[in-house]
Amino acid sequence: MSDPSITLAVEKLAKHFANTRQAAVSEVSFHLRQGDILTLLGPSGCGKTTLLRLIAGFEEPDYGTVMIDGRYVVGEGREIPPEKRGVGMVFQDYALFPHLTVGENIAFGLQGSGKLTKATQQRIGDVLQLVGLEGLGQRYPYQLSGGQQQRVALARALAPRPALVLLDEPLSNLDVQVRSHLRQELRHILKAAGTSAIFVTHDQEEALAISDAVGVMQQGQLEQIDTPETVYYRPRSRFVAEFVTQANFLPAQRLADGWDTEVGLFEIATELEGDRAELMIRQEQIRIAHDPNGKGVICDRQFLGREQSYRVELPSGQRLNVRTMARIPFTVGDRVSLTIDPFALQLFPAHP
Repeated sequence: MSDPSITLAVEKLAKHFANTRQAAVSEVSFHLRQGDILTLLGPSGCGKTTLLRLIAGFEEPDYGTVMIDGRYVVGEGREIPPEKRGVGMVFQDYALFPHLTVGENIAFGLQGSGKLTKATQQRIGDVLQLVGLEGLGQRYPYQLSGGQQQRVALARALAPRPALVLLDEPLSNLDVQVRSHLRQELRHILKAAGTSAIFVTHDQEEALAISDAVGVMQQGQLEQIDTPETVYYRPRSRFVAEFVTQANFLPAQRLADGWDTEVGLFEIATELEGDRAELMIRQEQIRIAHDPNGKGVICDRQFLGREQSYRVELPSGQRLNVRTMARIPFTVGDRVSLTIDPFALQLFPAHP
């Protein structure tokens, strides 16, 4: 018997396209709880969009199973077509019909035509209110901003009350300010609707901000799936650490009283074998201060508005990326001392 609290169960789902050496999706398994938002995060070509299309039914897997709302849509001898899976889809380019009004676009998602029955009109009004577009049902897509068009696309996907909504990089065509605002609106809308959702992006900040869980993908594999905080502070692999946090890595040598690095000695509990490792230090963990005898030299600076981004060169030639809220900027050539916040420091195996 299926668990009613699980909206989506994916087991060992795999897809390999012809004339490619690397599997697009390689035996991916995960569960999504009812009402939760999962973000699939990873670089271009990692398989996140292919995985979304396999769940939606736009691609046929080589093997594996997909269960949505307690029934198999792939596997157990079944291959349910996309329109019968109880899934709503929001595309990167919105995919709105330009010749239909907002209301008619949403009606199409409800009944496959532009006809507006009384029941359809009621539902259109409900979802327009949900996405904050009351009173705009008679407008055409060209009369709306990009952010408003994306809300219409979401309203159309939510109108049939699907068990699951899939969003394929829905904010990538928007400018930065609109994107930042709309991502929180999307989370609010999805939570208000009580709908489970999978959100695909390659933007780390976006993934961490919108999600109940983040799944990080690389070369078709799901490297880690956890809460945003766990993925950020406790990455399971060096790839996750590099991609999600853009962390620094320093060579570390095991001594009797801790792990010795160029920026200090640290006591870190680890199950790593051997005496060599690499210490992960996130950019915001490093505090710098003017010091004529300091080990570091500022070799680059970028002003990012709310914070400063620096590159600090150590005597070995290793360069560390540092982010700080310091109001008085350092200048290129300044010598600085470095202090490391020990919270959630983590060791990874040393490169051969």
